[in-house]
Amino acid sequence: MPHLVRYYMYKKMAEYFKVPMKGKILGISGIDNFRSLIEKDAEVLDVHYPEVDMQNLPYEDNAFDFVISDQVIEHLEDPKKAIEESRRVLKKGGVAIHTTCFINYFHPCPKDFWRFSLDGLRYLCKDFSNILYCEGWGNRIALFLFFFPNRLRGHLKLVDMPKTRWSVRRFIASWNEKGFPIVTWIVARK
Repeated sequence: MPHLVRYYMYKKMAEYFKVPMKGKILGISGIDNFRSLIEKDAEVLDVHYPEVDMQNLPYEDNAFDFVISDQVIEHLEDPKKAIEESRRVLKKGGVAIHTTCFINYFHPCPKDFWRFSLDGLRYLCKDFSNILYCEGWGNRIALFLFFFPNRLRGHLKLVDMPKTRWSVRRFIASWNEKGFPIVTWIVARK
């Protein structure tokens, strides 16, 4: 189960994708939190940045039904080119899912270049035929806790959500104030 900062995002993805993703799926940099949304018979190519550069994908045009990049584009020098590459490798009608951060501390992996608002994500995906879903998650409490000293911040981000439905951590992770996004994401169709 995902940690506090991404819990809401993956929960919303599960609500959005009621029918499991099927076909040929390209996952860039850790799609484990999407596995429950993918049909067991799907052909999944799981690659990692920077070994596979999202700005220059080594795949043919129209090759995938889905492209998922999870927390990648903020690390790329040219995120617009990366989004265009994801569109290029999608089949007609294919779907791209890009998750990223809006408010986050510096985290080079190997570099850290950008932060994306919902408007920024919509702009990056403007050449897709339509944007299916674009949202962010965050709240005042999470922001306050997120910028605590490094030791606590690491604990909040990396500790899984408790299984009990009634916990303070689950409450914080489920509460969303649109004006305070920490993470943002977009789902767009080619």
